[in-house]
Amino acid sequence: MDKQTAENQIKALVELLNQYGYEYYVLDQPSVLDSEYDEKLRELQKLEQEFPELVTVESPTQRVGGAPLDAFKKVQHNVPMLSLGNAFNEDDLRDFARRASNGTDKPVVFVCELKIDGLAISLTYENGKFVRGATRGDGTTGEDITNNLRTIRSIPMTIKEKQTLEVRGEAYMPHKSFLALNEAREKNDEEPFANPRNAAAGSLRQLDPKIAAKRNLDIFLYGVGEWEGNTITSHSGRLEKLKELGFKTNPEWRKCSSIEEVLEFVSYWTEERPNLSYEIDGIVVKVDDLDQQEELGYTAKSPRWAIAYKFPAEEVVTKLREIELSIGRTGVITPTAILDPVKVAGTTVQRASLHNEDLIREQDIRIGDTVVIKKAGDIIPKVVRAVTEQRTGEEQEFHMPTECPACGSELVRLEGEVALRCINPSCPAQLMEGLIHFVSRNAMNIDGLGEKVIIQLFQEKLIHTMADLYRLDKEELLGLDRMGEKSVTNLLEAIEASKENSLERLLFGLGIRFIGAKAAKTLAEEFETMDNLQQASFEDLIAVDEIGDKMADSIVQYFSEDKVTELLNELRHLNLNMEYKGPRKSELAQDTVFTGKTVVLTGKMEEFSRNEAKELIESRGGTVTGSVSKKTDILIAGEDAGSKYDKAQKLGIEIWNEQQLKEAVEG
Repeated sequence: MDKQTAENQIKALVELLNQYGYEYYVLDQPSVLDSEYDEKLRELQKLEQEFPELVTVESPTQRVGGAPLDAFKKVQHNVPMLSLGNAFNEDDLRDFARRASNGTDKPVVFVCELKIDGLAISLTYENGKFVRGATRGDGTTGEDITNNLRTIRSIPMTIKEKQTLEVRGEAYMPHKSFLALNEAREKNDEEPFANPRNAAAGSLRQLDPKIAAKRNLDIFLYGVGEWEGNTITSHSGRLEKLKELGFKTNPEWRKCSSIEEVLEFVSYWTEERPNLSYEIDGIVVKVDDLDQQEELGYTAKSPRWAIAYKFPAEEVVTKLREIELSIGRTGVITPTAILDPVKVAGTTVQRASLHNEDLIREQDIRIGDTVVIKKAGDIIPKVVRAVTEQRTGEEQEFHMPTECPACGSELVRLEGEVALRCINPSCPAQLMEGLIHFVSRNAMNIDGLGEKVIIQLFQEKLIHTMADLYRLDKEELLGLDRMGEKSVTNLLEAIEASKENSLERLLFGLGIRFIGAKAAKTLAEEFETMDNLQQASFEDLIAVDEIGDKMADSIVQYFSEDKVTELLNELRHLNLNMEYKGPRKSELAQDTVFTGKTVVLTGKMEEFSRNEAKELIESRGGTVTGSVSKKTDILIAGEDAGSKYDKAQKLGIEIWNEQQLKEAVEG
């Protein structure tokens, strides 16, 4: 067979098999027998073996997974993947509906969707072809899991129109796949997965795509990040268009013209939930009209036009055998209930939070009690109450100690706080928790340094302070359990790479009381270097937006400690970066065309990538947002600008082309 004939046959077989796959995996309406599909697939495989240069990524033979990866690459989301605010009861939903109605002039129509319990992902298509898939990550930066997502049969490699868009959805593991996977793991003496969500997330974060291919995952698409040239004006319209393009959307959604209809939908699926072939953990309610969504806007963490109703947490009864104390990195002593193992919301629970001594007294919880526990938000187990009518008289009251169980120092209760606290800065438990925080994802983000490794290093006396991490010796590490040549090399490389982190990561990692990741970024942007921040006065600090009295007090107190000065000097000597790497306020032009302006980018650009244009505008005092609203000052439109362009024209917003952006930047 000549190459041209083979190419034509391969193309025809790929199109035919992908159509069969769409009918089977998306529509659930197979048009041929499995045997006929398998016969065509074998025919394609044979041709591709003879002509390997004709294999394309659209071929169904490529869904089995490629070569294993060493690590996942990071992916920046041009439009952040924000989490949703939560509603836990009818009052919360009514409040959401009231706020939405008050925030816009027109009547509000809602769309209700099932909240799939899986892993949030993003799929990018260019000219109709699937080019990249990523996890949600922290909402701004995810991980490139394209090869693993290619193994999900319901994800189309090409869509029915040559469009460029980014769609979002939830990858999940159906009940049938979950049961089969756990049966196989138990036969191999492997630990079974706790629930389908963990199984789906674990499968998609395998470095070997062939493992993901065996897990039989599925997906529902429900939203759009970017969609250039699209003119659809409603969320429901987008769902219908996504289905039309060949994406698998969940059919169980409904438009509701009132909060009463929303509550009916919630009530129905609360009862019907067990009859689905996949897990759901709630209902998502969204404002349907996209213009109204823009009008309602966003908070720092979530959109104001959507909310996630969480099903009531499952409550179970078990025995409280002991109360154990743990010491956090700030010295707070937290009591934890040790329970008879019991299954709650898909996982076996043996420990649950008791929060503090006052709560134990208030609820009259005793050692030996039969207790009711539940998972708050289906995640964190906590004791709800004691079943006092089942007491035998052998139960014992619990009393908090007066001394720290880790170091023996006297415990104190600071003014205005309910928690007991160890204030010894050399307390080993606090030091270890501080190290675990220091290497965590939102802090120094050192791959390979998880909690277990930190505990192991601490117990082996290889680390005592944060600076010790940067003095670790390869030979010492190789002498530890479960530390091979490759893992030690990777770990030391990750530690070395973390020296280049921007200042805000180090600030957050230091664990200054009241200073979270967002406050650390604000401080880094404002003061730019660690030296400047160390020298800042209380007055300098409270002059910064979002830095209040408590935070300022805490920062001044922290940097006044001799041990902190000593630690920072050690870290400097070890070549850790002490400067902010983002756009510096001191270097921003004080009077540019972008100063104080809100800018939106749309369409394809020739000379700038989207991220380059964003950085150039922000470095000149502008703010770049993802959507057009009345607050937008400038829309910069490249080729194939769509609905954002139309909306900007309608609102009378100034519109630039790429040449005007270039001139403004160069000027």
